[in-house]
Amino acid sequence: MKKVSKEVDAYIASAPKDTRGKLNEIRAAIRSAAPDAVESISYMMPSYDKGKVAWFAIMKNHVGLYLRPPIIAEHKKELATYVTTKSAIHFPLDKKLPISLIKKLVKARIKKNASGENKNKKEKKKRKTRD
Repeated sequence: MKKVSKEVDAYIASAPKDTRGKLNEIRAAIRSAAPDAVESISYMMPSYDKGKVAWFAIMKNHVGLYLRPPIIAEHKKELATYVTTKSAIHFPLDKKLPISLIKKLVKARIKKNASGENKNKKEKKKRKTRD
């Protein structure tokens, strides 16, 4: 497992006291699902990079989990009870975090990264703009 980031420790420590437990839970879930990802701060939030796996952030009423598309769209039925966008899931602060679902989504992103699917789309887009 990669080492723990002091920057992420500081991010969590600076969050409101009553939200730190949830932030530590989501952090542990992501680290469990992506043990080889490098933990850091990116876009002013905790980031897990092994091909840009996931980010999370505390907001006023929710914890946001950010995953590159198409992961959320591919799991829309499982996420039907949450507010979602193309690349974000809002987990309400007053509800328990769905740890197994978070791990599943992170693993799905890792699998997409390993397959090179996003790389292939970028290459195609580059070729289109050159033609």
